Amino acid sequence: MGSYSETWALAGGSLVGVTDDVEREGRMEITNDMRVVGTIKDPNLEEILSLDPDFVILTPDVDNQIKIAETLKQSNINHAFFKVEEFEDYLKMLKICTDITARKDLYEKNGLLIQKEIEDILSKIENKDKKHKVLFIRAFSSGAKAKKDDNVTCTILKNLDTVNIAAQHPSLLEDLSIEEIIEEDPDFIFVTTMGDEQKAIDGLKNGIETNPAWKSLSAVKNDRYIMLPKELFHYKPNAKWGESYRYLAEIIYPEIFN
Repeated sequence: MGSYSETWALAGGSLVGVTDDVEREGRMEITNDMRVVGTIKDPNLEEILSLDPDFVILTPDVDNQIKIAETLKQSNINHAFFKVEEFEDYLKMLKICTDITARKDLYEKNGLLIQKEIEDILSKIENKDKKHKVLFIRAFSSGAKAKKDDNVTCTILKNLDTVNIAAQHPSLLEDLSIEEIIEEDPDFIFVTTMGDEQKAIDGLKNGIETNPAWKSLSAVKNDRYIMLPKELFHYKPNAKWGESYRYLAEIIYPEIFN
């Protein structure tokens, strides 16, 4: 995974093989010393073994990655599974990686300093009287769905003391019902896109935005219907996690952060 490859690099490790999303996400430059070893869902085991790596990073979310772990074990190749959904997960992964690379300084720089930045942001919104209602949408070319709590953006929004209306209306997770959105009238509507960004945006314009009631929503009328940058909210932000928190905090609490 691109985010895990970047975490290893942030820990001072070198990369000999990466999956193709590293290039697609634009996180890192693929150098002559690196080889693309398939995709996240279908890593090329032969390519991986040919590189004779010291350590292989895997995710338990992909069946094919779980399957190749047995071969790696039989080949005496060190490997580990990581699952990163929020900053604390990233921090734990970075700690393990910097322990391996013996780069405590990079754990401080790319982990603990980011943690302090996030803590400072959260400390400023303690004891706020009002909890803003939010709707978070993940849009793609063929449709859009609300998300509740199982991704980076939802976790950040929760920690910023907002109320995600999809948690109260689970049906929004399958279908964006304008009736339920109107009923809750969220203060903010945030969107990230998957795949082709323009096609996802066009999908919203030709879909839910065509309903006349859409323009009556407070978030839409007050310019709080906001497209979020992929690098901070669709992909794992890693060392930019603090930027992700600040980006949303400045929008939700302008009286504090601007």
